[in-house]
Amino acid sequence: MAKKSNGLNAGTKLQKRRKVSRMKSKKLKKRKFNLKVKSDPLKGSPQAKAIVLEKIQLEAKQPNSAMRKAVRCQLIKNGKKITAFVPGMNAIKLVDEHDEIIVECIGGKMGRAKGDIPCVRWQVIKVNDQSLRALVKGKIEKGRR
Repeated sequence: MAKKSNGLNAGTKLQKRRKVSRMKSKKLKKRKFNLKVKSDPLKGSPQAKAIVLEKIQLEAKQPNSAMRKAVRCQLIKNGKKITAFVPGMNAIKLVDEHDEIIVECIGGKMGRAKGDIPCVRWQVIKVNDQSLRALVKGKIEKGRR
């Protein structure tokens, strides 16, 4: 490893060295070049509205062998298609095609998938402006659109 400059006129060299070593940091690059917002279908927002295209089942990663319920949906804001997980027992029965849903980030590490569901980064929280959790518990009935 090279020794740092420490003379009277070493300031510019030290600044350049610091800049180069900081740019090797993944976190700094992501923040500086706004990469999260550019690659994210939700464009940096915490939640987004979408229209359900179809209901699907995904196979869980090893060692689990469950069929996780999910929906393919199209975001209203930019037309991008994403897969969103539907949490809760029999919650998939409350979601129909062409329903308007609200999706949010599932909360995996570094914006990635969570748990044993492969490639799914979002989950459904509302169906037709009614909470999916309340619908599953039976506190409210599903409204019509």
